Amino acid sequence: MVNIYTNENNPATLKLLIAKNLAKQVVDLKLVNVHDNCLPQPKRLPCLEIDKQILFSTNNAICYFITKTDDNFIEVTNLLDWEASTLSPQLAHVLGGSSRKESIKLALVSSLKFLNEYLQNKNFLVGNNITAADVSIWSTIYPLRICQKNFKEYLASLTNITTWVDALEVKQEFKEALSSFKLDSSLTYNALLAGAKYLSISDDNQKEKGSPQNEKEPVDEAVTSEEFAFAKESWKKDVTKQSKLKNAKTPVLPITGEKNVLITSALPYVNNVPHLGNIIGCVLSADVFARFSRLCNNNTLYICGTDEYGTATETKALEERLTCQQICDKYHKIHKEIYEWFNISFDHFGRTSTPEQTQICQDMFLTLNSNGFMFTESVEQLHCEKCNKFLADRFVEGGCPQPGCNYEDARGDQCDGCGKLVNAVELKNPRCKVCSDTPKLKMANQFFIDLPKLEPLIHHWVRLRCSGWSNNSQVIAKAWLKEGLKPRCITRDLKWGVPVPLDGFRSKVFYVWFDAPLGYLSITKAYTKDYEKWWKPSKEAEVTLYQFMAKDNVPFHSVLFPAMLLGANNGYATVNHLMATEYLNYEDGKFSKSRGVGVFGTDAQSTGIPSDIWRFYLLYVRPESQDSCFSWNDFATKNNSELLNNLGNFINRALVFAKNNFNKTIPPINPSDEDYNLLALCTREFKGYMESLEKVKLRDGIRHILSISRHGNQYMQANQPWVLLKGTDEQKLRAGTVIGICCNLACLIATLLQPYMPDTSENLKKQLNAKNLVLNPEVPEIVTMLPPGHKLGEPSPLFAKIEQSTIDELKQKFAGKQQPNATNASGDSSDLKALEAEVTKQADKVRHLKSSGTAKTVWQPEVAILLDLKKKLESAQKSSSTTSQPAQNCEINPEQVKELENEVTKQGLIVRKLKEGGIEKSVWQPEVDKLLALKKKLAQVSGPPSAPAQKSKKGKK
Repeated sequence: MVNIYTNENNPATLKLLIAKNLAKQVVDLKLVNVHDNCLPQPKRLPCLEIDKQILFSTNNAICYFITKTDDNFIEVTNLLDWEASTLSPQLAHVLGGSSRKESIKLALVSSLKFLNEYLQNKNFLVGNNITAADVSIWSTIYPLRICQKNFKEYLASLTNITTWVDALEVKQEFKEALSSFKLDSSLTYNALLAGAKYLSISDDNQKEKGSPQNEKEPVDEAVTSEEFAFAKESWKKDVTKQSKLKNAKTPVLPITGEKNVLITSALPYVNNVPHLGNIIGCVLSADVFARFSRLCNNNTLYICGTDEYGTATETKALEERLTCQQICDKYHKIHKEIYEWFNISFDHFGRTSTPEQTQICQDMFLTLNSNGFMFTESVEQLHCEKCNKFLADRFVEGGCPQPGCNYEDARGDQCDGCGKLVNAVELKNPRCKVCSDTPKLKMANQFFIDLPKLEPLIHHWVRLRCSGWSNNSQVIAKAWLKEGLKPRCITRDLKWGVPVPLDGFRSKVFYVWFDAPLGYLSITKAYTKDYEKWWKPSKEAEVTLYQFMAKDNVPFHSVLFPAMLLGANNGYATVNHLMATEYLNYEDGKFSKSRGVGVFGTDAQSTGIPSDIWRFYLLYVRPESQDSCFSWNDFATKNNSELLNNLGNFINRALVFAKNNFNKTIPPINPSDEDYNLLALCTREFKGYMESLEKVKLRDGIRHILSISRHGNQYMQANQPWVLLKGTDEQKLRAGTVIGICCNLACLIATLLQPYMPDTSENLKKQLNAKNLVLNPEVPEIVTMLPPGHKLGEPSPLFAKIEQSTIDELKQKFAGKQQPNATNASGDSSDLKALEAEVTKQADKVRHLKSSGTAKTVWQPEVAILLDLKKKLESAQKSSSTTSQPAQNCEINPEQVKELENEVTKQGLIVRKLKEGGIEKSVWQPEVDKLLALKKKLAQVSGPPSAPAQKSKKGKK
């Protein structure tokens, strides 16, 4: 779905219409009123809507239709930037009547003369065919052509322009655009351009007064005298006297008198392949901060590893018919390779199934026990008779016991619906995850950590520390403490884990959330025998601890893990900065490995898109304050606009210009006030970058980098060094100054990019023949990094365009299994399961919306979707029952019978839950029908009932 939103007499609309005609693409043109509430945000017209993604830059939208080839890429991009930053603003403010400055009029005349010279002996601006540059600049010039007064004043003598305008006007694609979108030649140029903004004025006022009301004259972004003076003084500093980056010794250990920074990211479970949400939630976010910390010359250690003990590993081992150790070995290798491809700069990436983990975990338990913070208690535990074992938390699923939460698939340790911890024995209608049987309660002795005893200490500690945490970390921790802490069971009846080192309990292992956080210590110990210098630091070499995770890990890192460390009373370092993200979703849903929905770590590698592009986009949409979404269309748009057209374009233009005109050498630089004003603006962005990363606001940091390149693009366009080189000696010197400053800004960007895009940063530094700078958070300043005479390397484009065809292909590839059409359903069990999964997912969504107090107008459409899905499921089930009648006298398939018996059991459980939950009949009746259909099908395939087996005479054990 592609739409163009615009209003009447908006000349920029011609750009999009001509471009779509050239691309032969069908587009829906929507004329809207300036007061319509349906208008997209931000408020700019025209705009292009592609699958609900909005492009507000008309030049970027042109490039959606018309591809810039490698041969003309730089030249076309330069012309598009010139049109957007120079020609359009000059026309708007000179001819629109909102400016009377003679200097701007002269600048416009100069620009038109430049264009006229550019068209000398040419039919098109670039090459032998129409390009995006022709479409953009022609559409901007054309209203001048149809306004006789303006034509005579500005174009009468510029024959190259008029010939070019006339020649393109008669081409079919241009004629069709002009025919379908009429411009009123009686309106002034200002009235035409007024359509490009939403103005709260009537058309009559525009016609009568000839200028938009309340439109302010454009001014250069102001800097203070202090900012100007600081930029000027900084620029004159000798770069050779600046601090140099330290070469860290291995192993990295705390150093007296330095800032020692210890960074951890939540240990990923070893039983799966991480998806993009997992990656941005912990390891990538921590990596950006670790790289930034090293650039600030902080003594930095970044450790992580796979969490390998617990129920999740046992479950995966059962699924894949491997031993637990084999599962850990297999997935540890997968995780390690994925993180290496993403350029995650761990100092050490370890694992928890190690002797170091066993020793540290058992020592912590014995210490807490001797300090009086452990006790045993006989507790009821769920026991599966069929599996003949006590069920650990993650081997049990059921309804959430929390009031108001109707989530039906809560785990035995935590509910993903409401996010609260639960006890397995409190689950409603529990079921064994292995066999789906209903477990029974039995008594067993377990160890508990006495959190109520530690609660006063935790309260005091949180008050002192939480000011440096992310907002969601503070909210979650305080909510936990407000409810009051309860004892938590820390042992489990499992085989795979750290054994409890006390007689009578040696057959048990420690619960994963007692064991896993201690992995930070054991992995550090595996890295260096002097690990206690990090985890039990001295006053002379203090350590600041940063921990990165998604919000679901916050309770354990803000309460349980600190409680253990504080209860041990051994001088352990506790977290100073707890940085948690919200969730990253995939398109409009969630990542699902089983359904093939979403991009996982191994998938990203297979796309051929460089890891730096993935890093950039994940950080650009990092869910810092609320959930965000990975979108393929937005992914391509951000790459093509922010990286290619903004950042890459600025750098490549400057370096290619230096190569072609100054022999790859930085020319003499003689800054003017305009240059110092630019440096002051860029210093402001530099300062914002430093403040953002110091506060771990990583998404804001990347925006400051893009703002620096945007300032650089505008500066280059305004000064037009390619024109200055053709002028006087003074103008040639000015051209050298402009390019020298642009190359220096590129050098600054190379360092600022390093935490975000390390490969790109290295590539750019080679092109600049430069090294990373040391970042000083206290005094961010731009010095002359590349002085006159500095020899540059060979320039090359940093980024490549991602074509829409590539995006469409990848979007389809990772969309998962398509929902079957009920009218064509074959009755195949895979189709039925896919539909059942869709119904379950949609039902969860409806329940969450209703229970959260969301307005009816929000959840009502979701209910309609749910009902429609249930109708499709019912239709598919009927088709299944009619097409799967067994042939008479056919041999009974035991596997099919067993599978159907399990389905009947599961469906019966669903019906029972719905009825007991007080759900209205219209919801549970289709589930009853499904249960009856399954029972009927089971009866058909299983044949007549056999005689009951004779009971054994032996007694039960």
